[in-house]
Amino acid sequence: MIKLEHVDKYYGSFHVLKDISFEVGKGEFLSIVGRSGSGKSTLLNIIGGMDKAESGKVIVDNEDISSYSDDKLTLYRRRKVGFIFQFFNLLPNITVFENISMPLILNNIMDEEKVKNFIKLVGLEGKEKSFPFQLSGGEQQRVAIARALIHSPEIILADEPTGSLDSETGAMIMELICGLMRNLGKTIIIVTHESYIAQYAGRIITIKDGIIYK
Repeated sequence: MIKLEHVDKYYGSFHVLKDISFEVGKGEFLSIVGRSGSGKSTLLNIIGGMDKAESGKVIVDNEDISSYSDDKLTLYRRRKVGFIFQFFNLLPNITVFENISMPLILNNIMDEEKVKNFIKLVGLEGKEKSFPFQLSGGEQQRVAIARALIHSPEIILADEPTGSLDSETGAMIMELICGLMRNLGKTIIIVTHESYIAQYAGRIITIKDGIIYK
């Protein structure tokens, strides 16, 4: 489903990603493990269409997204990809219900029943009208997971999804993600520096100094 071919990325003179090539199958759960600064978040952003490589190809469902215009990349992100971030990235001045609804609104869809179902799915019933500051870190990440899945994307990209949580809460979040992935059949890529988080995936690859080690 996802294929990277000889991807290189620079920030100025700094060579962040070096000749990256690998594939991810449809419905696969892949972990990319690496230390801070290894290039793993940059790699995820390129797959998600939030950043562009200087060279190489990123092929998703037989289309080279690295050749997309900015407008086409925006549509790709809105329709095909769900993002889960380390620091949740919730909008602080709107409720749980409204945060989860945002991807639907961006796609000109409103389905209140679907939002309610996802709130139940991630165990946040009764929190619909709460604001992010009223939630624990684990609850905020549950909101972020529901938001990432609500618009039925085929690909879920998670950047250190437990990095802001204690180990017990992090394990609970990973169990939730794994359960949802099994039930919904999504393709998921997680980047992490935690080996115990990586173990939840079906396959693990390592990135070090911008180089992939399979």
